[in-house]
Amino acid sequence: MQFFGGGSLTSVAPEVTPSPAAPPGTGTGANAQVLYVFNRNGVCLLYREWHRPLHTLDPTQDHKLMFGLLFSLRSFTAKIDPTTAEKGNLGVPLLPGQGCSFYSFKTNTYKLNFMESPSGIKLILISHPRTGDQRDSLKHIYNLYVEYVVKNPLYAPGTPIK
Repeated sequence: MQFFGGGSLTSVAPEVTPSPAAPPGTGTGANAQVLYVFNRNGVCLLYREWHRPLHTLDPTQDHKLMFGLLFSLRSFTAKIDPTTAEKGNLGVPLLPGQGCSFYSFKTNTYKLNFMESPSGIKLILISHPRTGDQRDSLKHIYNLYVEYVVKNPLYAPGTPIK
């Protein structure tokens, strides 16, 4: 089963520069670079890249690093949340929807967009830094995941999507 085909979801800029100019369609989310889908246990169910000029880690290390980053950011945002009195301990796993949440962060070369479903599925979309809010795109990807993967009787939960 193939979740996403070739380049049907994206269009990318042809040049690779440290801070590339925003490609056409930046506001529509048509410039995805990398997509990760993790389950609640940190298993990478899906990894697709469309524009990633530099590969410094092997895929297993890359997946662990990305999941660790998300785990740390979620824990940190919950810890510094000014609206709750009960802070918990830094580094303790949070349930989906628990604590303060973040949706994205941006550097000068990329923007990381994040969504966590109530079932603990984490979707990460790395895009151009000038890309707008991608929450609707991530919700659409999650709906596709539910429709074509979760509801598929041949799919074994927790296994990578091929």
